[in-house]
Amino acid sequence: MSVTAKERLRRFYAQFSGDDHVLIPIVADPDAIASAMAVKRLLWRRVAGVTIANVNVVKRTDNLVLIRLIGVTLIPFEEIDPARFNRVVLVDAQPDHHERLATLAPQAIIDHHPLGARSQAAFMDIRPKYGATASILIEYLRAAKIKPSTRLATALYVAIKTDTSNFERHTGIEDLQAFQFVFHLSNIALARRIECAEIRLDFLKYFKRALDEMHLRKGRVFVHLGSVSHPDVCVQIADFFMHTDTVKWSVVSGVHQRKLVVIFRNDGLRTDAGRVAKRAFGKWGSAGGHKSAARAEVALEALEAETNTKEGARLARWIVQRVEKGTGKGRNRS
Repeated sequence: MSVTAKERLRRFYAQFSGDDHVLIPIVADPDAIASAMAVKRLLWRRVAGVTIANVNVVKRTDNLVLIRLIGVTLIPFEEIDPARFNRVVLVDAQPDHHERLATLAPQAIIDHHPLGARSQAAFMDIRPKYGATASILIEYLRAAKIKPSTRLATALYVAIKTDTSNFERHTGIEDLQAFQFVFHLSNIALARRIECAEIRLDFLKYFKRALDEMHLRKGRVFVHLGSVSHPDVCVQIADFFMHTDTVKWSVVSGVHQRKLVVIFRNDGLRTDAGRVAKRAFGKWGSAGGHKSAARAEVALEALEAETNTKEGARLARWIVQRVEKGTGKGRNRS
């Protein structure tokens, strides 16, 4: 028997009392920001206070513009004292998604990613079939009979469009229904300004490097950028290559703060990107995602026995070998 939205909302509300100080730590992106805003609205006047804290450094232009234009207040995690909060809510993330989240004991987890091995809370609503966590939170708002403000509706609108890549990947009927609900309540012109602000000026040098260093193999683009100022550079370039007519896969990697970051994108018609990421790099670090979008992050120290991480060309070749092995099309080597 399926659980109704009203019942989920009732169970969620049962986790809180009027004296609670609630912390929502997020890995800030449009879906996490909008979902955190929705939880804060749901808990308005039900708890003593709600604080949204970003555990990552926000550098992507579209995220910065969203935060500025929507007017949401985020406090860097390192500037707060977690001991001040007696309730923690995770949205669009789980404990194994970030090292700082792993140090917390959440009271509630609401997410659309697959269930993590360390995910445990008194209240959990994890729905991997949904394209965005924002879609889940819209169901909560509707069950609570809350009409979201224009800025909240706009944030939720952007979140669904972003996480489903304009409904081109991992989209369910629930996402379409949620989007339809907030569409008429959103400021579309404001949303368009947020969506168009994608590339920072200082990121352009990486696009030039990617075009110079790209390797195209049977519809697959491989790029290793070397050291990058932020992992989102890899995300933007991986998305960029998917706009090329003959590209079916893009795999873009870079090194940031002694970690290898590998971003996967594909057309969603063939092999599952999340499974490929896990097969290729799960042995050494965190790896996974959805059918058409995935990510792996591995500490360089964990790879020292596998390849020379100090030589960019050798590391790039090793990444290609691991990805081909992950898709079952490479030779049995590492």
